[in-house]
Amino acid sequence: MSDVRVTIPRDSEREERVVTTGTTAADLFQGERSIVAARVAGELKDLAYEVADGDTVEPVEITSEDGLNILRHSTAHVMAQAVQELFPEAKLGIGPPIKDGFYYDFDVETPFHPDDLKRIEKKMQEIQKRGQKFARRAVSDDAAREELADEPYKLELIGLKGSAADAAEGASAEVGAGELTIYDNLDAKSGELCWKDLCRGPHLPSTRAIPAFKLMRSAAAYWRGSEKNKQLQRIYGTAWPTKDELKAHLEFLAEAEKRDHRKLGAELDLFSFPEELGPGLAVFHPKGGVIRKVMEDYSRRRHEVSGYEFVNTPHLSKERLFEISGHLPHYGESMFPAIEFDEQNYRLKAMNCPMHNLIFKSRGRSYRELPLRLFEFGTVYRYEKSGVVHGLTRSRGFTQDDSHIYCTKEQMPEELDTLLTFVLDLLRDYGLTEFELELSTRDESDKFIGSDEDWEEATEALRQAAEKQGLPLVPDPGGAAYYGPKISVQAKDAIGRSWQMSTLQVDFNQPKRFGLEYTAADGSKQQPVMLHRALFGSIERFFGVLLEHYAGAFPAWLAPVQATCIPIGDAHVPYLQEFAAQAKTKGLRIEVDSSSDRMQKKIRNAQKSKVPFMIIAGDEDVAQGAVSFRYRDGSQKNGIPRDEAIAELLDVVERRVQV
Repeated sequence: MSDVRVTIPRDSEREERVVTTGTTAADLFQGERSIVAARVAGELKDLAYEVADGDTVEPVEITSEDGLNILRHSTAHVMAQAVQELFPEAKLGIGPPIKDGFYYDFDVETPFHPDDLKRIEKKMQEIQKRGQKFARRAVSDDAAREELADEPYKLELIGLKGSAADAAEGASAEVGAGELTIYDNLDAKSGELCWKDLCRGPHLPSTRAIPAFKLMRSAAAYWRGSEKNKQLQRIYGTAWPTKDELKAHLEFLAEAEKRDHRKLGAELDLFSFPEELGPGLAVFHPKGGVIRKVMEDYSRRRHEVSGYEFVNTPHLSKERLFEISGHLPHYGESMFPAIEFDEQNYRLKAMNCPMHNLIFKSRGRSYRELPLRLFEFGTVYRYEKSGVVHGLTRSRGFTQDDSHIYCTKEQMPEELDTLLTFVLDLLRDYGLTEFELELSTRDESDKFIGSDEDWEEATEALRQAAEKQGLPLVPDPGGAAYYGPKISVQAKDAIGRSWQMSTLQVDFNQPKRFGLEYTAADGSKQQPVMLHRALFGSIERFFGVLLEHYAGAFPAWLAPVQATCIPIGDAHVPYLQEFAAQAKTKGLRIEVDSSSDRMQKKIRNAQKSKVPFMIIAGDEDVAQGAVSFRYRDGSQKNGIPRDEAIAELLDVVERRVQV
């Protein structure tokens, strides 16, 4: 046996080791149960991989991102095996790992029932305890077709090999540009084949290495995400390195479910999604309309102070406009189909920027006008597949708080710095305080337009602006828009979830495509730099995020009803109506509950509605010209003079604090 020299990097240290031919990655990390795979020359490998001379073999911990994906993908295989043992007629779709879990799609005659999931989970536990080995096996395309002749969806994926990443979400977990592989689940003792699946891997060494899992729910899903294809049944699950982590995750999900903006929107009568309108199209009810108006009004005031000019643009235009901007060739799949009339094609707008370019171009511009900051609450329409539409946070019609800034190259660094500071300060005003920044750049893909020099200059300007904020800066290679790099503000909510909020993009390309120019100080014609900035992303999405962040209990300045007046008896109604009328003259949103319900029921109703303040009055309050405050936490402050009570309400609203 010959010697094989390998390097094992761990953190900042590198261990050189000499082993014999046939040594596996598992042998290198023997006894280290937390290591589930290895990375060799940038590629993830099973622990069964035999190391070669000169290999650098990096251990992959189960708690790492790659380790969690391997754990979850392995668990998806166990779930699919369990399904086919219980439902032999089930045909296999795709089963990739996803954030915090996994799923697998199945073609079955009858949708899965919650009781089915319990049976499947029990069968998975049996498979896990058997300790079946995951064994990788390379196969030719023809051999794979022969072995998987009874799996029509797998056969389709084999035919798509090489373009699988674009074939369907999760398809690249099964086939790619390289060789096809099948993973066999082998009996731990006899080595007998128990089950197999087309898969790129890698996987855990055995099913016994799966520490903790749970099936969550089932749902319908179109094959390859297209409504033109057959609807399959998708089972979602989650898997974690320890039972404690699984328990913590389930508790987190329970809290997130309580905060689901779709549920709260219905309970608090804020908005709805009428079936007659179609998926992803919301209507805001009066209370939701109040919140939205307050959000928009405050944003408008801040923009006015910061030198923005307000514009308005139509909801559709001739198709040619989006050809000029580059959206049709690069973004056309996300736009609604053309509408033909007057012998021309029109399109619902998916972006406001082309129309803002037309405003800039409508007359001659001087360097003295720059930077020109245009701002619009502009409604746009994007064709999101019905499978990904999700309440207000992923919709088909929404209003962007869209701004496009035109400036000189010399003004660009300061403008970016000011823009990013403005964005973060305004988000903080709405109660979000924990941020990180993501810098999205181009890669070698042909989807990006423009010169390397322009991209390099734009990317560096964004990087410098981001670094001045002193926040974590996360790289996102290949995530840029087709016309330029961008910074995305990621904000954490009250339970630690990260949401993409504002985006800030540098664009040298659209000004070229539209022929935008201004007259410089020396009389020459120059091309402006265009900065794209959506602060909330969209009003609807930001509304949904805030609703979940506050769990429906908005701070008083945003709450649709800031205080509910509750009389102890009917005789006290006129007194509270007079108080409410006085408060309303100060701009406060106050209601009087004059219903026939008993006082305790009125208090419960106000609590369910998550009203910040309850104002109670009885004989003693009337005699003293006072009221009593009852707060959300149930505490109470009595005998507050009416003027002082209104002053306290105004103070809380003015300071935008939570109560």
